[in-house]
Amino acid sequence: MTHDGRRRTIPRGGHHHGSHHRARRHRVGIRLRWRLTRDPATGRFGLLLLLLAGFGVALLVVPRPDPADLPGLADRLGGYAPVTAVIGGALLLVALVPRTFITLASGALFGALEGAAYALGAALLAAAIGFMVGRVLGREFVAERIRGRLARLDGWFTRQNVLGVVTVRLLPIAGFGLVSYGYGTTGARVLPFLVGSVVASAPTAFGYAAVGAAVTSPGQVNWFAAAPAGLGLIASAVLIHRWWRTERNLP
Repeated sequence: MTHDGRRRTIPRGGHHHGSHHRARRHRVGIRLRWRLTRDPATGRFGLLLLLLAGFGVALLVVPRPDPADLPGLADRLGGYAPVTAVIGGALLLVALVPRTFITLASGALFGALEGAAYALGAALLAAAIGFMVGRVLGREFVAERIRGRLARLDGWFTRQNVLGVVTVRLLPIAGFGLVSYGYGTTGARVLPFLVGSVVASAPTAFGYAAVGAAVTSPGQVNWFAAAPAGLGLIASAVLIHRWWRTERNLP
């Protein structure tokens, strides 16, 4: 109470503390917007990271369909099924869905040989989309900031031919879609990247499509379609060995 009988109002510390934090967040937001305005490359790269994070979360929460249920979907699509499979498969690959699942589903829908062909079409389209998104959103940011060993690595990607792309694709370092985005942020050329992506995908495309076809047609596995998958192991070893020898001979 004050001397004139009125109740003294004492400010609460919690309210003052909350106001302080809101003001601080507001200032941080202003500084962040100012920085992104002055450096658009940073904003685009941040958008790329946000996009990849969103795809990663979606992979965890969205259930995948059973490949055995897919033939009924193909029947409903009729003549549009192949185009839908290629475009839909490409979009799923861009969204970081594993290529193994796409190829199995394609084999379940169309059989071993046709399924492998459509899966390769989806891989080619997805590689092009992922590369271009990575190039537009991330290349400038990466090129302006890499130094030393990272700059030499970027130069190696720039000099890569089809064999180099095939070798990287065959290494178990990341999923198909993530590698496509990553290549786009480097100085790699688009044509060798696309050709190498398809060549590296071919052996497992035939093998997994044959397995997917067996899911819906038990006892009718086409071993001629699955044969490239076994040969792919030998091809992978030869390609990696040749790439290693080439890199050793570089000055």
